[in-house]
Amino acid sequence: MFTPIIGLPDTTVGFVANGKIHTDDYRKTLIPAVEGLIDRTGKARVLVVLGPEWEGMSASAMFEDTKLGLEHWKAWERLALVSDAEWIHHLASLFGWMVPGEVQVFGVAALDEATAWVTC
Repeated sequence: MFTPIIGLPDTTVGFVANGKIHTDDYRKTLIPAVEGLIDRTGKARVLVVLGPEWEGMSASAMFEDTKLGLEHWKAWERLALVSDAEWIHHLASLFGWMVPGEVQVFGVAALDEATAWVTC
């Protein structure tokens, strides 16, 4: 499930991922928020926190994630991923260049830094 992060500027949306993320989590929560942001600002600035309660994503959720990125390729400006999972940091360093816009990965203790970066 995605829980919205409240208090971000109108130019940014943010979510905390809890449990296992499924297609409906994308379709009902993340996609409408990101597309609404793009409709309002023309850009996507997204903060995603993958904390200790995050259990991964279903294959269909990964497809929704990819589809969202491709459908709005030019709108992606910044993506801040927050996680203490080393494999997330490793994958981002290997494949971040494939993601549209800028991508930064932060540890959970650096959530304030991640928020400042994605919103500036």
